[in-house]
Amino acid sequence: MVKDPSLASLAPAVVVHLVFAAIALVLGPVALWAHKGSRGHRAFGYAWVTAMAGAALSAFFIRSTLGWQWAGFSPIHLLALATLAGLAGAIHAIARGRVALHRKAMQRTYFGACVGAGLFALLPGRYLGDLLWHHALGLV
Repeated sequence: MVKDPSLASLAPAVVVHLVFAAIALVLGPVALWAHKGSRGHRAFGYAWVTAMAGAALSAFFIRSTLGWQWAGFSPIHLLALATLAGLAGAIHAIARGRVALHRKAMQRTYFGACVGAGLFALLPGRYLGDLLWHHALGLV
């Protein structure tokens, strides 16, 4: 359970990660549903990719204290690698003019890395999960 629910109690790497992840979570739908090829789509897309890359890269500075870890890295760190691979694949696809592949890669990256990881982060026993379930809602 979270003892001190303030951001000040978190390691700087965790705060950076949370900020990038929150930005990516908000910008993703805007980029995904903006008119394709428009300035807005590209601008929000660049911003979203930057936020996703920042979230994925900052994850490597967060060490796990769980039983399932190796040198401080847990299986969740594989998601950071998958995110970087998804972003690279999507950028490569659009650079080659493969719009459908680009769209699919960006959608998968958003739903897997933002939504999927976000849901995982909200499980009871994890920092954000305890903030939500215990401190905010008083349920657990």
